[in-house]
Amino acid sequence: MAAADPQRSLVASHPDLGPALAPRTLVTDGQRARLLEAVAQVVADRGYQATTVAEVVRAAGVSRTTFYALFDSKEQCLVEAYRHGVDVLIARIRAAVRAAAPQGLHAQVRAANVAYLDTFREEPRFARTYLIEIHRAGDAALEARGEALERFADGYRRIRQRVRPGTPAPPRETFLALAAGLDQLAAERVRAGRGDTLDQLEPTFTYCALAILAGPGPDADPTTDQEP
Repeated sequence: MAAADPQRSLVASHPDLGPALAPRTLVTDGQRARLLEAVAQVVADRGYQATTVAEVVRAAGVSRTTFYALFDSKEQCLVEAYRHGVDVLIARIRAAVRAAAPQGLHAQVRAANVAYLDTFREEPRFARTYLIEIHRAGDAALEARGEALERFADGYRRIRQRVRPGTPAPPRETFLALAAGLDQLAAERVRAGRGDTLDQLEPTFTYCALAILAGPGPDADPTTDQEP
């Protein structure tokens, strides 16, 4: 298996890992970065259950001894790589939302969804790891998955707070349901081998998000017309 290509990895784009992949870095930092890069790619290609530590260290170009000096298990390595990728994804979404802020709610929601979908469309390996393989990697991976969904839910909640200050907000779980539901739509498309068409989900994503973010609060009278 060829060594991982850091130019095509969302994980390797993390600000903590990029310098570690550059020449003349600390050996330990560089090895850790290469392992995180490698595990995300190998898991995407092979599937979590079929992936072995031997394959990960071969792709990273480090020894098995080095792997176990840095990580307790394959799962721990994958979870750390997953969290780094999530950090980069959320940073891209936040930047897109900030750029669209002067244009109002619809523009911000659409910008967030475009950034999310385009990132996965352009990074098919990480898309598969994030959307599908993380569910197969054990309790720690599922906990990391839950943390990621909470972060996405919080992003939607903060958009609503900015554009509708002082109005009753939906229950916290509403935003979590939104984030989880949209992720599931993306996962089904990736599972079907149609990751290159993820951008086609944007209108659906935006419609669903606006239904919650622009809708009335939970205490509103459903018989009364509400301003959007």
